[in-house]
Amino acid sequence: MISKLKLKFGSSPTKLPLETDTTPITVFVGPNNAGKSKVLIEIQNFCSNGTSSGTDVIVNDIEFSNLPDPESEINNHTLPPNVGEFIHPNHIMFGKGAWRNQLNRNDLLNYLTDVSTNKRNYCAYFVSFNTIRIDGGSRINLVQQQSAGDLQSHPQNHLAVLFKDNTKRAEVRRIIYDAFRKYFVIDPTNLGTLRIRLSDTPPTNDIQERGIHEEAVEFHRKALDIMLASDGVKAFTGIITTIIAGDPKVILIDEPEAFLHPSLASNLGREVSNSVNGTFKNLFVSTHSANFLMGCIQSGTPLNIIRLTYSNNTPTARILQSEKVLKLMRHPLLRSTGVLNGLFYEYVVVTEADADRAFYQEVNDRLLAFEPSKGIPNCLFLNAQNKQTIHEIMKPLREMGIPCAAIVDVDVVKEGGSVWTNLLVSAFIPELTINATATSRAKIKTRFDAKLPINFKTQGGVDVLDAADKEACNNLFDQLDEYGIFAVRKGELESWLKSLGVTGHTPDWLIEIFEKLGEDPSLATYIKPTTGDVWDFIGKIKAWFTNPSRKGTPE
Repeated sequence: MISKLKLKFGSSPTKLPLETDTTPITVFVGPNNAGKSKVLIEIQNFCSNGTSSGTDVIVNDIEFSNLPDPESEINNHTLPPNVGEFIHPNHIMFGKGAWRNQLNRNDLLNYLTDVSTNKRNYCAYFVSFNTIRIDGGSRINLVQQQSAGDLQSHPQNHLAVLFKDNTKRAEVRRIIYDAFRKYFVIDPTNLGTLRIRLSDTPPTNDIQERGIHEEAVEFHRKALDIMLASDGVKAFTGIITTIIAGDPKVILIDEPEAFLHPSLASNLGREVSNSVNGTFKNLFVSTHSANFLMGCIQSGTPLNIIRLTYSNNTPTARILQSEKVLKLMRHPLLRSTGVLNGLFYEYVVVTEADADRAFYQEVNDRLLAFEPSKGIPNCLFLNAQNKQTIHEIMKPLREMGIPCAAIVDVDVVKEGGSVWTNLLVSAFIPELTINATATSRAKIKTRFDAKLPINFKTQGGVDVLDAADKEACNNLFDQLDEYGIFAVRKGELESWLKSLGVTGHTPDWLIEIFEKLGEDPSLATYIKPTTGDVWDFIGKIKAWFTNPSRKGTPE
């Protein structure tokens, strides 16, 4: 259907605008306020008008492919005339449901055969009524009772379609049962209307479900009216019934995971993906859910993932290779630490351990509340297992254009060989610079070793060195700072906020430091950000994130 999507911008202000051949599924990810919902609205408007609007800020152009069988589409969408409706010679009533246009058949065939020449008419008379956008408000309303209409004429809504079509109704029933262990049925016993019910038992036959005799009335009385079900059940059912019954060719879903448990979001992603696999359809989704995205990928349906961002009044769009996203899902460490969630944040910080993550996240939360100039907004904090595994998280995120910083203890200078190299490679530091820093690191390590038995990690960090050696060590760390690797120069996690008098090591240190920090901002004992210490350290990381010329982010 849609063969190419052209946006107004690319991966950076210096790059060409993004143009991509579409796959059956296109998933838009990214932080809040990046334009994910807006792009769906613009695609819908383009599908109605065949051109972009002067107010569009994301979509520049859309190209459509020729239909494989225009004659079949005309036959499928030719509607019978209403009583007393006059049809002109050589004209047909064409559309779906409430969409009805009387068109010259030869003109219509031309529109559907030569799409590039007739884009506006193709969209106005065919794509428009084959496009549906489902957003947060509409998905629950989709399960409300609907008019049964005249069963001898063309169905006017998706429940009427399902009521008449046993095959489609059976497919919906399968999906709903897999999700909720309830049987989807359509209740016609409120004469003139159709209602969705969820039954503990399947109907014994179509007559029991579709009839109005005593047995049918009793069967539906025992089933749950879906309007009494949870919002999650209603949202899931509304999306599924609309897609299967309406058979749209362009499906736009905004935040399909709303109201859904993570496992249901994954289930929904898999089912809606299967519904377009091997068809002449396009599914466009805006999501914040790693679970929904995983369901789409696990379906095996070809898909594009486009990450949108909007920062410092600059929009960006970047295609993410689904193979790399799949690697994030399959790698045990990356899956267990929730790395895939980084797709939906503006920034990511990776720490050595979970205690580090918890502490720095709390510090950042207080900065955002009381000193926002230093706090990092829309930031996800993740932890590796140790400094040796930080690179496994940082490198794939940066490859996908996600700004990712690392926090390491001062003893990172003890790590030579592959550990040092892997960390710097993951930060996209040039090879020659890595070689030079490796030499500096080795020499600085010997100066620390010369201070034994002083444990420089727990007893002062760079401050245990003589003045010249300290300057050399700080110069090395300054170089790492430029690429988003931030060393705790005073030593380690426990070196922060010494004024609070907390001693010991994690996890005891973390418990006590949180007690000292306090939990009620209205109390005088609650610790708020000040100048220096860890507050400025996080502020330095924010400065790297927000620097448009920051180093270490591949194009």
